[in-house]
Amino acid sequence: QVRLVESGGGSVQAGGSLTLSCALSGITYSDYCLGWFRQAPGKEREGVVYRDVDGSPAYVDSVKGRFTISEDFTKNTLYLQMNSLKPEDTAMYYCAAAGAAAMRRPRIATEFIYWGQGTQVNVSS
Repeated sequence: QVRLVESGGGSVQAGGSLTLSCALSGITYSDYCLGWFRQAPGKEREGVVYRDVDGSPAYVDSVKGRFTISEDFTKNTLYLQMNSLKPEDTAMYYCAAAGAAAMRRPRIATEFIYWGQGTQVNVSS
């Protein structure tokens, strides 16, 4: 059974950094697309970055150069390193996964089947 559990959210001032973690279970890493999404109050869920099965990451323009997705599959964990945080990064952050073979392109939120419960990130100015 696939299970995703996020952690690492919190409150920081603008310009600060946070690292989110997503503990993964039940996933065959070579077959799954993994991603981070966020949702701010009153807004739609937005893709932040996803890692496709070939390992190539795809970032939304607003986080390029500031956020980095990485993984340590020996620890069954996906990470999102967030630097130079801005107030507009405030949101609930979710990790997500789906078997790549069943996914269509683009890799939007509705293509991801498995979701964590989310971790809140608050960035103050």
